[in-house]
Amino acid sequence: MRLDRGAEEAVCGTLDRYAERYGAKDVDGVTELFADDPDVLLIGTGADERWLGRPEVRRQFARNFAEAGRTRFEWISRHVVAAGDAAWVAADAVVHVTVDGVERSIPIRFTVVLEHRDGVWVWLHRHASVAAGGQPSGAAYPVATENDLRR
Repeated sequence: MRLDRGAEEAVCGTLDRYAERYGAKDVDGVTELFADDPDVLLIGTGADERWLGRPEVRRQFARNFAEAGRTRFEWISRHVVAAGDAAWVAADAVVHVTVDGVERSIPIRFTVVLEHRDGVWVWLHRHASVAAGGQPSGAAYPVATENDLRR
């Protein structure tokens, strides 16, 4: 079910605040978007990036920002759906970062689950992933090796 226009704008507003705060490397500001619940979950792109609870979510962003000289978050697309007081977003984005003096643009897939509490949309879950590099277009599984992709 689609949200009404005002609610969809409010949900997308949380994404815009995320992008602004991420670009400013504002650890506390990004963390404040998440509910202060022990079962809030953040899954990042790294193999070890599975964080449970707001203090751990904060730790992840502190690590992200410590490793990057410059950051910018750019939304490419956003699809918002809702049921009752819950909403979820599937989005495509590009994270622009400078790491070790090298500028990189990383396309990611981004999913957020939100709940409407006391007039505010809060994040309960966020998952970011990078498309499998070993999966050629049209293939169902990432089975290609680096050598296969070079041919």
